[in-house]
Amino acid sequence: MADYVCIGVPHFIGKLVAGRTEVDQVKASGFAAEIGAPWVDVTPDFSPDLDPVAAVNRALAEAVSAHAGRIPLIFAADCVSCLGAMKGLERHTPAIVWFDAHGDFNTPQTTPSGFLGGMPLAMLVGRGDLQLLQALDLQPVAEQDVILTDARDLDPLESIALRGSRVRHLLKVRELLTAPLPVRPLYVHLDTDVIDPAEMPGLGYPAPAGPSAETVEAALRRVARDGQPVGILFSLWNATLTDDPRPLATTLRLARAFVDEVDRRAG
Repeated sequence: MADYVCIGVPHFIGKLVAGRTEVDQVKASGFAAEIGAPWVDVTPDFSPDLDPVAAVNRALAEAVSAHAGRIPLIFAADCVSCLGAMKGLERHTPAIVWFDAHGDFNTPQTTPSGFLGGMPLAMLVGRGDLQLLQALDLQPVAEQDVILTDARDLDPLESIALRGSRVRHLLKVRELLTAPLPVRPLYVHLDTDVIDPAEMPGLGYPAPAGPSAETVEAALRRVARDGQPVGILFSLWNATLTDDPRPLATTLRLARAFVDEVDRRAG
C-alpha cells in the first residue's frame, strides 16, 4: 500500500468564507484515518507584504513538501490551490491531468468577469498574469504536458486560446478511458463541478449536461491505474448552497477510488 497525507485548504481565493464547511466535512468524515493518513490543515502566514492567495498556496506547498514520502490528497475550496500543489510536487516535474467543467484557461485579457478562479490552468502553463507563480518561484508547465478533460463551459476568448494552445483537450471524460497518458509523474486535478449538477448539487458554477459520477470515477480509476500519480487535488462544492449529503459522499467515493487503484498498483 502507498502512504498518503490528506491536506485541507478551506480558503477561497485567499480568504476563509463563512459557511464554507466542505473541507471540514471531509475531515470529519474520518476518511484520512480510513486510509491510514495524517490530516494536515494549511496554516498560511498572511504577512502584509504577501498576496493572500500566494500565502495560502505557499502554505500548501510547504505542507506537501513536509510529507515528501507520501502522496497528497488535497481537499480545497478553489482551483487556484493547484499552484501550491504543483509547487509542493515540483521535485517530480509532473505532467497534469485536469478534470473540470470549465477550462480555467482565461487570462486578464480574455476573461469577461475578472474572476481569478477561471485562470489557474492558464497560469500553470505560463499565460496571463504570472505574479502568483513568481511569488511561489514556480516554473510553468509545458502546454503539451497537460490533458484537460470536459471543459464544456468555456468563455468565447478562452475557447479560442485553448484551441490555439498545445494543451490536449479531451471533450468527453470517457475519452480518458483509452487516451494515452504522459509517461511521467502526474498531478491530477479534479474539480467536482465536472460531474453533472443533477448528481452534484451545491456547485458554485454549475454547468449542465456533464458526465455522471460513475463515468468520472471510471476515468479517474484508469488514470490512477495506468498513470503515475504523485498527488491529487479535489476542488470541492460550496457548502453554503446546499445541505444535500451527496456532494460529500461523491467526493469520498472518488477519493476512495483513487486510493484503491494506487494501492493496487503498489501491491
